[in-house]
Amino acid sequence: MKAAVLFKTGEPLQIVDGLVAPTLKSGQVKVDIIYSGLCHSQLMEVRGMRGEDKYLPHLLGHEGVGRVKEIGPDVTKVSVDDTVVLGWIKGEGLDASGGIYHLNQEPINAGGVTTFSQESIVSENRVVKLPLGIPLKLAVLLGCALPTGAGLVLNQLKPKEHSSFAVFGLGGVGLSALMTATLFKPKMLVAVDIENDKLNLAKKMGATHCLNASSPDYLKELHKLSNGGFDYTIEAGGSCKTIEEAFEVTRDNGGQCIFASHPKEGEKISLEPHAFHRGKKISGSWGGNSRPDVDIPKLVKLYQIHNLPWESLLSNSYKLEQINEALNDLEARRITRALIEINPHLDPTR
Repeated sequence: MKAAVLFKTGEPLQIVDGLVAPTLKSGQVKVDIIYSGLCHSQLMEVRGMRGEDKYLPHLLGHEGVGRVKEIGPDVTKVSVDDTVVLGWIKGEGLDASGGIYHLNQEPINAGGVTTFSQESIVSENRVVKLPLGIPLKLAVLLGCALPTGAGLVLNQLKPKEHSSFAVFGLGGVGLSALMTATLFKPKMLVAVDIENDKLNLAKKMGATHCLNASSPDYLKELHKLSNGGFDYTIEAGGSCKTIEEAFEVTRDNGGQCIFASHPKEGEKISLEPHAFHRGKKISGSWGGNSRPDVDIPKLVKLYQIHNLPWESLLSNSYKLEQINEALNDLEARRITRALIEINPHLDPTR
């Protein structure tokens, strides 16, 4: 089969043909990948921004949708021909992480879930049967962007209605958080990014104000809008600067700042210590504290009931052979979320 393999960090992925998957072990599922997503954490891994990579060469990709081709011993959660969401957040089922593929006798490593290949051996606890009523292309977002972005609002912040929000960074996670925040009827919902196209998209999704962070006076304007600080600030830009600024404009006495991404390995944030005495709070998010088996059906219901514009998150489609182009476009901020078409002919709705 074809696959994209990372042989050396800082270099493009190599498209190989003839990759051989291992025999299924207890708790493993073989999936024909239909579509894969592509997020910033995968870009960081390819570019070598997550520290030393001890598993080279290896497969990548941690969000996708596919069809179950075969199940290994002891698997009870899914059956052959089920359509499933694949994601990096562990859910119910056996944990059978790890696997060794081979390319011309050379071992190629893989974790509990990978999606940049025509088929993948996946741990049972990384797949969830796809609920009815959601297009397969949109289902890719249920593997990472939506559980993380929507999850940090629903599961962690648990906001009160008519509160004030600011969302920093309008990639897949940030926009997922923003559209979920609209469900709580915010009195103010400020979107912050350096790309006007993404700010315009946020406005269509329900942002009350949009600020371009490249403007020299943007932080002053943000303080002015907040009038003493926002009830909730959500950081999804992935830089120390945006985390620090999100915390700075969080209100005292119970305001909550949450960051969903992380800067380059080795970098550190600097925060005002006295702000904690004044009652500000800050926390990170591990996949929005999502429980995929519970939260994926819940998210699909919210999408259906509220007609949420998930399709706006997907910018461009790429073939597997174009994955390095997709990585470059993501790095250059030309796209919000890429859709990688692996086996699109398996999509019955196509």
